[in-house]
Amino acid sequence: MMLDETKGGRAEPAALPAMPVLPEKDSRPSPIDVHVGTRIRLRRTLLGMSQERLGEALGLTFQQVQKYERGVNRVGASRLFDLARVLDVAISFFFDDMPDSVAGPLGASARRLHGLAEAQDPFGDDTMNRRETLELVRAYYRIADPAVRKRVFDLIKTMGPAET
Repeated sequence: MMLDETKGGRAEPAALPAMPVLPEKDSRPSPIDVHVGTRIRLRRTLLGMSQERLGEALGLTFQQVQKYERGVNRVGASRLFDLARVLDVAISFFFDDMPDSVAGPLGASARRLHGLAEAQDPFGDDTMNRRETLELVRAYYRIADPAVRKRVFDLIKTMGPAET
């Protein structure tokens, strides 16, 4: 303990430097955490897996899975690794399709430079998270015959605009 001598000869504790005032923590989830949570939910639903089943596979409650999916709780590195393993995706899957507004000015270019994600054409809405998209993908993969599934795929490709 540092002491300052006063004129009367008494020693008094030295004044401590003022602690910097930190801004109040924003209670809203980080946009990155929300994006990762959305990707967790997308993959889980594409697999037809319930929150309960995913939670059991990870040793979590379904409430914790809900919090991850909403971005309320952050997903740590080891948990992200476990999620990727259980959901059978690369870790980069959780960051794919992240809008530049969320990733920040260096995020998108850094991802492309380091091969973590291909350049994406932005959609007017988040097509991959729409129920219609999920139902279409599920129905497609329920087609048991690979030859029929390929013909359906080719038919759908011919119905849309030509890719450039």
